[in-house]
Amino acid sequence: MTLIPEFKHQHFAHCESGVMSSLLKHKGLALSEPMVFGLAGALSFAFLPFLKFGNMPLVSYRMFPGHIVKKFPKQLRVGYFRKTYRNPDNAMAALDGFLAAGQMVGLQTSAYHTTYFPPEMRFHFNAHNIIIVGKQDEEYLVSDPVFDQIQRIAGPDLQRARFAKGLSAPKGLAHFPLSVPDRIDMERQIKKAVKKMVRMMLYAPVPWIGIKGIRYLARRVDQLAGQADARYFRLFVGNVVRMQEEIGTGGGGFRFMYASFLQEAHDITGWRVLKEASEQMTDAGDQWRLFALEGARIIKNKGAKGDPGCLGELLRQCGEKERGIFKLLKNLR
Repeated sequence: MTLIPEFKHQHFAHCESGVMSSLLKHKGLALSEPMVFGLAGALSFAFLPFLKFGNMPLVSYRMFPGHIVKKFPKQLRVGYFRKTYRNPDNAMAALDGFLAAGQMVGLQTSAYHTTYFPPEMRFHFNAHNIIIVGKQDEEYLVSDPVFDQIQRIAGPDLQRARFAKGLSAPKGLAHFPLSVPDRIDMERQIKKAVKKMVRMMLYAPVPWIGIKGIRYLARRVDQLAGQADARYFRLFVGNVVRMQEEIGTGGGGFRFMYASFLQEAHDITGWRVLKEASEQMTDAGDQWRLFALEGARIIKNKGAKGDPGCLGELLRQCGEKERGIFKLLKNLR
């Protein structure tokens, strides 16, 4: 058996931030998952009607998959190995070599081809992040943030998951930290990350990002609610809710994680505005969950006395709540 020594598996809320937290912690840089997520500026909102996911307009409540792995190490000046492969056999041979050298490896995979997932949990999503922490016979040992225990996957299945085709194709991506800095100026990093988030959520130059994107989606929901095609309206709302509550951590879940980041940032800096914003962001997460619940009821013709027009107003309330939070954070000096 090849097994990375002294590794402790953890269950996380979100795969990419969880994998990054585990990899850095094992290298000696202890950052919680919310701190990784917040410092990386991974919160977002986007309604992109010109991009399709499952034949429906793309709705995203965070930065696109890969943002943390690509950007965060550079931000902290962490030495980082990141490589994609053209040849699947070469990619698997390289993985075996890393494990033999005592190096655990982060991988991007397809959730559909990850065979230890129960069949009802598998769907075509090519940006699921895992860590390979060992190998026994022909099976790889997997630290998957979704599960509370180490999982196993056969070599051919892992290779298939690493080279799935389609949107966000993994292309065999392997990554891990090479070195970490002796010291990080956390106050500087926190202030920089928060200000970046304020700019994106309040002042995005395009109408489909940030608070503008939430309002744009609300207008689209209003338009569809007033049209005769009730079936398409239900499919559209179902997709918005599914993207919020089932894909990754979801809209509300990401807001709760960012609230945890703000609380932890307050504990480090003592800046009161962060604590106040943390409390309000928790309320924003609750507001998004209310929207999702009402959306599910509308789909089943059980909500708001059968009035689908309420959904647009609920979205506007979500947008105004977040607008207030980021206007508050704008005061951070």
